Amino acid sequence: MIKAFVFGKFMPFHKGHQAMIAFAAMHCDELIVVPCVSDRESLPEILRKAWIEETFAANTKIKVSLLNYMEDELPNSSISSEALSKLWAEKFKSILPDVNLLITSEPYGEFVANYMGIKHLPFDLSRTEVPVSATKIRNNPYENWDFLPDAVKPYYQRKVVILGTESTGKTSLAEYLSTYFNAALVREMGRELIPDSEKFEPEDLERVAAAHQRETELAIQSLKPLIVMDTDIHITQSYAFYKFGKYLNLPEAWYQTQKADLYLYLPVETPYVQDGTRLSKNERDELDQCHIDTLKKFELPYERLDIDFNLRAECSVKRILEMFN
Repeated sequence: MIKAFVFGKFMPFHKGHQAMIAFAAMHCDELIVVPCVSDRESLPEILRKAWIEETFAANTKIKVSLLNYMEDELPNSSISSEALSKLWAEKFKSILPDVNLLITSEPYGEFVANYMGIKHLPFDLSRTEVPVSATKIRNNPYENWDFLPDAVKPYYQRKVVILGTESTGKTSLAEYLSTYFNAALVREMGRELIPDSEKFEPEDLERVAAAHQRETELAIQSLKPLIVMDTDIHITQSYAFYKFGKYLNLPEAWYQTQKADLYLYLPVETPYVQDGTRLSKNERDELDQCHIDTLKKFELPYERLDIDFNLRAECSVKRILEMFN
C-alpha cells in the first residue's frame, strides 16, 4: 500500500497546489495533505484546510491534516537547504510515521524524502503547468483570479457600494464600473419595486431590502472578483427613517452579507433631474442629509466623490484597484 503526503503553506491554496494534489492522488492509495501553519502567519488555518477539503470533497483517498508549528523551532525557507530539510523531515516522520511517498514541486522535496527514508516523486518543478505562485496571488488576487479554485474565491472577492440620494448618478457610475471590471452588478431594487418615490409604505421598503439581499447573494455566487452594488441596505433604512421616522427591523445577517470593502458617496451637488417619479429637489436634499446621518449611525465609513463623472469614474477605478493590492 502506498501512503503518500504533500505539504505546503497553501497561503492561499491555488490551482498549482490543486494540480499537484490531483497528481499525487493518482500515485497512491492514501494521500495526506498537510497545511503547515506557523505562529507568524495571519491567514486562518481553518480556511486553508476548508479550501482543500471542499475542492477535493469527492476524492475519498485524500485527507487534510493541519500542522501548527513555531518558526523559532522550525524555520521555513523557499531556498533548498539540507539542514532545514532534515529538521522538517524529523517533524514529518514523527507525525506521519507510516508514509512511504512524498510528492512536492520543490527541489528540497528530495532532501526531505531522503532524510525520512522514503521515495520522492517530483511534480512540475519548473512550474510550467500552472505558472503562478501564492505570493503573486497575495500581491494581486484580481490579476491572478483564474488561478484560484472556486473554494478560495469568496475570500478574495471584494464589494464596492455606490451611495447617494436620487439624481446623483449612482446607476450610471455603477454600470460603468461593472463594465470596466467585468464585475457582478447588484442593481438598485427600489426603482423596480417602488416606481414613485412619493408613494410607498414600510412593507414596500422591506420588499426592497429582501430583493437587494437576494441579488447580493446571487452576485456572491457568481464568484467574480468584484461586486458593484448600486445602493445597499443602509440607503433603504435611510428612506424608512426619512419617510416614517424609524428604521426597519431587518436581519443582522443581511448587513453581514452586504458589508462592503469600499463605500463611495455621490454628492447632492450633482445637477438635479426630475424624471416624474423622483422627490422634489428640496426633498432630495433633505434625504441626502438623512443618508449621511444614517451612515453615521451605522458607523459606515465612506468617501465622497467629485460631481464630474469622468473624475469620479477615474477615482473609483483607482480606489478599487487599490483594494486588490
